[in-house]
Amino acid sequence: MTHSLQIREILSSKGGSVWSIQPEATVFQAIQMMADKNIGALLVTKGDKLVGIISERDYTRKVALVGRSSKETLVREILSGRIVTVSPDHSIEDCMRLMTEHRVRHLPVMDGKTILGVVSIGDLVNRIISAQNSAIEQLETYITGFPNPHA
Repeated sequence: MTHSLQIREILSSKGGSVWSIQPEATVFQAIQMMADKNIGALLVTKGDKLVGIISERDYTRKVALVGRSSKETLVREILSGRIVTVSPDHSIEDCMRLMTEHRVRHLPVMDGKTILGVVSIGDLVNRIISAQNSAIEQLETYITGFPNPHA
């Protein structure tokens, strides 16, 4: 069921907002932006080029737990430079596999060198649940001839 759902569908429903920060910014600025935008990761860009990603996990493990100051530590010092990206044509199933293999929770979506957006594990799970609910409703309607009034 999930193999037919593509990342482009998630991006179109999320909108085109891409939040990023410069490598020279402080970790405090990055955490503050994540809190303001209610997101768990930021793309790290230099100009239009994607150079990494910084997540709440990077902050907790590389700053908070080792006693560094978020106001003195720069994003470039702790960012994850190992970037796993996907295209809008990737399936949700492919993305979940990549997230599991690489132990990441966010995937930048790229069209060549152009950043189109970011998908999170939460985005993927929500889309799968929505697709499953739709399939259940269709099956109930097929079997009973009537839509489920409780759905």
